[in-house]
Amino acid sequence: MPDNSQVTELIDKFGRRVDYIRLSVTDRCDFRCVYCMTEDMTFLPRDQILSLEELYRVAKVFTELGVKKIRLTGGEPMVRSNVMSLIEKLGALPGLEELLLTTNGAQLEKYAIPLKAAGVNRINISIDSLDAERFKRISRVGKLDKVLAGIEAASAAGFERIRLNSVVMRGYNEDEVLDLADYAVEHDLDIAFIEEMPLGEASDHAREDTTCSNAWVREKIEEKYQLVDSAETTAGPARFAKIADHKSRIGFISPVTHNFCEDCNRVRVTVEGRLLLCLGNEHSVDLRAILRNPKNDDTVLKQALIDSMQIKPERHYFFDKDHAQPVRLMNMTGG
Repeated sequence: MPDNSQVTELIDKFGRRVDYIRLSVTDRCDFRCVYCMTEDMTFLPRDQILSLEELYRVAKVFTELGVKKIRLTGGEPMVRSNVMSLIEKLGALPGLEELLLTTNGAQLEKYAIPLKAAGVNRINISIDSLDAERFKRISRVGKLDKVLAGIEAASAAGFERIRLNSVVMRGYNEDEVLDLADYAVEHDLDIAFIEEMPLGEASDHAREDTTCSNAWVREKIEEKYQLVDSAETTAGPARFAKIADHKSRIGFISPVTHNFCEDCNRVRVTVEGRLLLCLGNEHSVDLRAILRNPKNDDTVLKQALIDSMQIKPERHYFFDKDHAQPVRLMNMTGG
């Protein structure tokens, strides 16, 4: 391994600069979405998850290494006890340009205004159906009216941008693609359609049978809307198209049918302190062990992050039978 003792930023061996982390604050969620969790989940014991102080320390060191964007994920981040105290501290970090949140929206009636005040710039809200019964089937326990109220509260709070996220699954909600796009357009929101990611084994379906390609999703949307590809980008892998005469943008996140790894600028930190260098591979570093060793100061932690860039893989290989597939579920990965 090369001598990285003088390095002050995160650049992997392929020349990609990491300036964005997805920080999971909990593996727990008040939903049990079929593509994210099994129905009977076992969650991590409290002593195995990073404390709010440890999460802040990780975020602080990342920003000192040039990270400009932090996205808080879960599970559902807003079910973590006292999470607002962490968010307020993150919002004040020097050098941080964007503090982002991915949520199922069920807690936003309560938290939208405090989140905006704490410095959250943009919010992604997951919504996979506009039919209450179907929504409950997909989320197993979620209530659509709570999510719709959360979207309304977030819109009223004045975030820079709100994006809806919809995982399209054959046999579950593929006939709602246009309805979901209509809802976003009518409310001046962005929406991203996401191919189901093959992370872990789902308990009630085979992912190969339910995954819809975004090429098909786009064809359905273009039956009604004229889409014009946009050069606009966000912190993540979504590819956007503009809709003529509307504010809304349609995004496509296509991890299965389109490998977007060439410009990957992201790493993930799971709630148990595992630094994942790639969504679709198991390359990782145990940050919890470093954090909990009293002999280690931030210099040691910083060096571990710098050195980790040498094991960041070039790409993922979803559904490639010649490569090992991740066994962790999405709630254990960080949404």
